[in-house]
Amino acid sequence: MKLWQKTTASLDEVNRFTVGRDREMDLHLARFDVLGSLAHIAMLESIGLLTAAERSDLRRELIAIHSTMVAGTFQLEPEVEDIHSQVELILTRKLGETGKKIHSGRSRNDQVLVDIKLFLRSAIGHTVHEVQRLFSLLQEKSEAHKDQLLPGYTHLQLAMPSSFGLWFGAYAESLVDDVILLKAAYDVANKNPLGSAAGYGSSFPLNRTMTTHLLGFADLNYNVVYAQMGRGKAERITAQSLASVAATLGRLAMDACLFMNQNFAFISFPDELTTGSSIMPHKKNPDVFELVRARCNQLQSLPNDLALMTANLPSGYHRDFQLLKELLFPAFENLSDCLRMIHLMLSNIRISPNLLQDDRYQYLFSVEEVNKRVLEGVPFRDAYRQVGIDIEAGNYHPRRTVNHTHEGSIGNLCTADIKRMMEEVVQGFPFAKVDAALNKLIQ
Repeated sequence: MKLWQKTTASLDEVNRFTVGRDREMDLHLARFDVLGSLAHIAMLESIGLLTAAERSDLRRELIAIHSTMVAGTFQLEPEVEDIHSQVELILTRKLGETGKKIHSGRSRNDQVLVDIKLFLRSAIGHTVHEVQRLFSLLQEKSEAHKDQLLPGYTHLQLAMPSSFGLWFGAYAESLVDDVILLKAAYDVANKNPLGSAAGYGSSFPLNRTMTTHLLGFADLNYNVVYAQMGRGKAERITAQSLASVAATLGRLAMDACLFMNQNFAFISFPDELTTGSSIMPHKKNPDVFELVRARCNQLQSLPNDLALMTANLPSGYHRDFQLLKELLFPAFENLSDCLRMIHLMLSNIRISPNLLQDDRYQYLFSVEEVNKRVLEGVPFRDAYRQVGIDIEAGNYHPRRTVNHTHEGSIGNLCTADIKRMMEEVVQGFPFAKVDAALNKLIQ
């Protein structure tokens, strides 16, 4: 079944090529298609295109369909093109002519648009919650290991003392900025395109403000042409936010691979979280972190992939947009897997104690020695030269302690302030309002 089919059927080869993986991808949209339809029929009744009885019948059957989706028993029939066709087919079988009325005042173009906006809004919300979970663990580890020093590097050369508190805390704060980008993507997705039809509006007196409120959207995509132009843009902005989280996780994974190396030996993990070699019995490989690194590199390429797919398209709908789902929808699952595995690994991390007591790290304290002399009244440039000469002459014997007190330093991690920043960003998401609106639709 095809919503657009009249009398002449397309060639099978054309059908297979144009449908592609749409049926598979549309299962991600199934629940949201029903939610969009529930809002649409309420609006149709309000403008006289459905009677109260027709709307009641449609609502009952749509909620029944939604229940099968929640239960995991909903399926697309083999000959059905997409989720929109399947829902309308079920309604028509159950309700006859009334089922055919559900498409009044909308095109499959704006139906797909609203489904995708609802999906993106939901998926971004789940991502934010998973990021929060990792953020909390990183902050916990930062405080637990704030007094354990760690070599700091620039140019991959020994530089200055750092700490595990700083290391964990740095990635926690990085996630704050990532959630800011997720919030921006959420705001773009949280606008209602329903009622733009094929991209040029409708001669029906549609109440687009009504469906906006019913679906919990913050506002409308007002201009109907722009509503269609937003297809690809919302996906691209969302991909950029996912790529930002991936960049944080990928860098953390790279650090972990280095720090597990025997020449570093800063951290270790239980055997059951590492893998071995087929011929080297001593090996404990960081496969989880290596795969996180690779997956996150893939995710960082996603915005460019989507941008190229939609480059140079004029206004209006184009079938090119169909392929965006195949790239973006699995990205949420990939990022979720990475967040979950990083959380598992860091929950079981083992920190090596007293690392900086090893003589190989004595030069890490050269800046501390320079600063000590400056505090005693020696001009900085002179103190720098004196310590350099001592190092060259073999007379450098530093104290292996640090006394950093300023905001964000080893001795003042500002963990509570970083937590406050995260909480302020997350509080900006209207999760409760959206949930309440959607729950009202299906109750």
